[in-house]
Amino acid sequence: QVQLVESGGGLVQAGGSLRLSCAASGRTFSNYAMGWFRQAPGKEREIVAVIRWSLGTTYYVNSVKGRFTISRDNAKNTVYLQMNSLKPEDTAVYYCVTGQAPLGQAFRTNAGAYPYWGQGTQVTVSS
Repeated sequence: QVQLVESGGGLVQAGGSLRLSCAASGRTFSNYAMGWFRQAPGKEREIVAVIRWSLGTTYYVNSVKGRFTISRDNAKNTVYLQMNSLKPEDTAVYYCVTGQAPLGQAFRTNAGAYPYWGQGTQVTVSS
């Protein structure tokens, strides 16, 4: 099965930056996407960013556009989330995910579309 291991979370002051990493191992989908969800206490998990592995095309939730960048390293089979200009509202547990990508150019943004999840890494942004 696929294993996803996140790292890079921590405590940062508002306006600061963090870079999350997610290393994937094991079986992969033939055409897959990797991305990041986040969940704050008592709130629903929400999509943050997704990248189609082969094409490198990306999707971002509106609240992080212009601040976050998702990227991949094919050689390392690793996906990154560069988070700049962090806000207290970004505080959450961030989860790396992977799943089958649609045949077309669309992105799946629902949590149920991603069968594999990492353990999560805490991001805390102080005011």
